[in-house]
Amino acid sequence: MAGRRALKAVLIDLSGTLHIEDTAVPGAQDALNRLRQASVAVKFVTNTTKESKRILFERLQRLNFNLQENEIFTSLSAARSLLEQKQHRPLLLVEDSALEDFTGIETSEPNAVVIGLAPDHFNYSTLNKAFRMILDGAPLIAIHKARYYKRKDGLALGPGPFVTGLEYATDCKATVVGKPEKTFFTQALSDLGCSPSEAVMIGDDARDDVGGAQNSGMLGILVRTGKYREGDENKISPAPHLICDSFPDAVEHILQNLL
Repeated sequence: MAGRRALKAVLIDLSGTLHIEDTAVPGAQDALNRLRQASVAVKFVTNTTKESKRILFERLQRLNFNLQENEIFTSLSAARSLLEQKQHRPLLLVEDSALEDFTGIETSEPNAVVIGLAPDHFNYSTLNKAFRMILDGAPLIAIHKARYYKRKDGLALGPGPFVTGLEYATDCKATVVGKPEKTFFTQALSDLGCSPSEAVMIGDDARDDVGGAQNSGMLGILVRTGKYREGDENKISPAPHLICDSFPDAVEHILQNLL
């Protein structure tokens, strides 16, 4: 902690860190309650794009997590902000359960391609439509580019391979709005009244959670739950500030050593 300011905020990933689908990581609810008793702000940051913030919040409530909907910052929120800023009319490749987060966004005669996790829409016809739009000049916006994520039946492809395929086919680069982008972490911290040097991120994705946070000036704690695979910590530089078995261990470290 030499050269760092006192910790003011903890950013927490959701899927793979606090829960996997409808199952909580053991001890995560109690750990979150302990963290809330400390003098730090807590915010939940997620690249989850397969469901809206409301549906995600209701899932977490059913799992007895102590949080408010306005404490969740999603890559869907970041994507919506960009669309509003640029006044794009998107072709939205997201699951139907995520569409409510784009309510009010004009989508007729689309002039931009937005891709999240959309297993029900990743077919040749839809991807080919996106391909042709991009060739005709439409920007490609990736809500995130995760390679894979953890489901209860095992690892599953994320949107990254599909985004990369379109980049390759069209010889263009996507604009990424979610983790690990620095702007995502900056937005997440913006209403907490603290700088990156006063914050720590906990997550199961070495590149997107920990690497992105540390490249933004935060500390990163990698947990060995969710999508974590042995050796993931060696895929980023600098290495994680700490590697813990699970979220409760990460919270214990924060309470004992960073406050």
